[in-house]
Amino acid sequence: MSETAAALCGKIGPLKGPKEAIVNDVHRMSGVLSPVVTPFKADLSPDPDRFVRHCRWLLSQNVGLAVFGTNSEANSLSVEEKVELLDRLVGAGIDPARMMPGTGCCALTDSVRLTAHAMKLGCGGVLMLPPFYYKGVPDDGLFRNFAEVIERVGEQRLRVYLYHIPPVAQVPITLGLVERLLKTYPTQTAGMKDSGGDWSNTKAFLDAFAKSGFHVFAGSETFLLQNMRSGGAGCISATANVHPGPIARLYDTWRDADADTQQARLDEIRGVFSKFPMIPALKAAIAHHGKDGAWGTVRPPLVDLTADQARALMAELDRKKFTMPGL
Repeated sequence: MSETAAALCGKIGPLKGPKEAIVNDVHRMSGVLSPVVTPFKADLSPDPDRFVRHCRWLLSQNVGLAVFGTNSEANSLSVEEKVELLDRLVGAGIDPARMMPGTGCCALTDSVRLTAHAMKLGCGGVLMLPPFYYKGVPDDGLFRNFAEVIERVGEQRLRVYLYHIPPVAQVPITLGLVERLLKTYPTQTAGMKDSGGDWSNTKAFLDAFAKSGFHVFAGSETFLLQNMRSGGAGCISATANVHPGPIARLYDTWRDADADTQQARLDEIRGVFSKFPMIPALKAAIAHHGKDGAWGTVRPPLVDLTADQARALMAELDRKKFTMPGL
């Protein structure tokens, strides 16, 4: 770690804590969270009013807010835009304890700034991508990155959820990296989201770390039931933007006799959205069911669904009797 970080650690006191404290850490998040889609105005600037309304609806469906995730078009947003949107959410009375904003950036100082701001606002945790531009970096480099963020932010309240999404970032979170972070920062290293799409990988992290209180979120509701049965913490899923209530219900009732039937229904709806570019499809569904066409806008380099694609999506959802009550 840098001399600056080491000095900060000495100033605030050690961030390490006894491993026994991890298991009963009431400050760790669990449940279903949505990587909230970001609405844009016609000039492609973020639309905070629609953003706040959508977040309120998600909370009403018992779903937490992983704002600035992949499906939020987070890496098409500037640090300033993210700070302003977080401020608008909190200013509108949205409970920051229900938020897990994405704060992992390629630039260390951007990650620190966003993470520190999230802590200042009282967010329940942060979802942190590895710095993803350089490929093939060793775990030593990733450890230094996360350690610098933790030390520079310097908050005992900080809970970091590592974001494993190798199909996009192409920089994986490994078992060895998590083991090292847990050894050094057992309180701040709170958990992870596994969006690799490989259940065997998720299960490996559950087997290795779940009993110590490390919270593993599946990256899709497709694995929600398996994750809960294996000691997982829930899921952070794109389609929680549009199908939040039923996903949250399975989390709450996964021990019930109809859990497999619930899972099959979730998979059915997920399968419809997966036939289309995911982010534009989510926005098209919100635009249609919320009767608000402005929701269809994505920021370049993404492109909106074509009219034919949108009609095909809605027709298939109608056949599945899909609804978005209360939107």
